[in-house]
Amino acid sequence: MTTTTKATVGGARVAQLRHNEGKWTKPLMDAGWTMIPSIILDNQKALGLDPLDLNILLQLAKYWWQANNPPHPSKRRIAEAIGVDPRTVQRRITRLENVGLIRREARSGKYGGSSTNAYHFDGLITKVTPYANKALAERKANVAKRAMSPETRAPGPVQMRLVKK
Repeated sequence: MTTTTKATVGGARVAQLRHNEGKWTKPLMDAGWTMIPSIILDNQKALGLDPLDLNILLQLAKYWWQANNPPHPSKRRIAEAIGVDPRTVQRRITRLENVGLIRREARSGKYGGSSTNAYHFDGLITKVTPYANKALAERKANVAKRAMSPETRAPGPVQMRLVKK
């Protein structure tokens, strides 16, 4: 799931949600959804993410509802959702941390014991940002190119010549 700021709540936000309900159906959207930038999916290989790594990142993102409250699901919960052993999830999270894509933060329980880790995506965001910037520059160049193309350019002013009879 994801949340929005109050500034984006309103007509456009509701229209987009309804548009997504048209694709996925209202029951599926009401059951919960996760937002992740497409650029991460588009550059999965370049980021060194195999399908299991990406699945773990998606599971973590599923629990990131507020920017200032990082997700903190248990490794067991992630493992159950994707059908692998919790130890596999632990090893993969360690690898994702070692390559700088996520950062773990130890959390304490209510009474001083340990709790589930919190996970930060700042490394992933930093590493994928150049791909996003490149995609945006390419999009801008394509828009400019189409604007200059004779097929899409609006006709120029019509010149008329007066002929005296």
